[in-house]
Amino acid sequence: MDFTSPAQLVGYVAFVLGVAAFAQRIDWRLKLLVATECAVYTLHFYLLGNNAASLSAGLSTLRMFASLKTRSPWVAAFFLVSNIGLGAALATSAMSWFSIAAGVCGTVAVFFLTGIGMRAVLFLATLCWLANNILSGSIGGTLLESIIAVVNGATMLRLWRGRRSRPKAKTRGKRF
Repeated sequence: MDFTSPAQLVGYVAFVLGVAAFAQRIDWRLKLLVATECAVYTLHFYLLGNNAASLSAGLSTLRMFASLKTRSPWVAAFFLVSNIGLGAALATSAMSWFSIAAGVCGTVAVFFLTGIGMRAVLFLATLCWLANNILSGSIGGTLLESIIAVVNGATMLRLWRGRRSRPKAKTRGKRF
């Protein structure tokens, strides 16, 4: 395996962007950095010859940018149908379905969830990408998803601890 091929070098760039993304506590920053990472991933998987993963990463780029502007269920449905339909058309093996599942999880996460819930479903997407990357021979991608799993888990823990340490609002005797 050539650790310095153009495909692997592009994967290393995605690695740096992905780690920076999942260290973010603010949702919009996470989405912006993930969108950029996905754009780089698109090229990476194209160079590796994994067209289903390249398509899924490309759709993820557009999806993340769209989710910064809207949470419309219609836009989410467009990305879900596109990911499944186009992914199925390009799928050449069972391995291809890992990237498609990752795209579906990512769509649900960024359009319908926030905070810890969004990160938990993105964690599932990370596991799907990890399986895809191992099977694709993506060195940077495998490192990326492994580190993202750890960083995202630590960020979820920090958010959960932060939420637990804040005092609950008092209702001053009012009933709702």
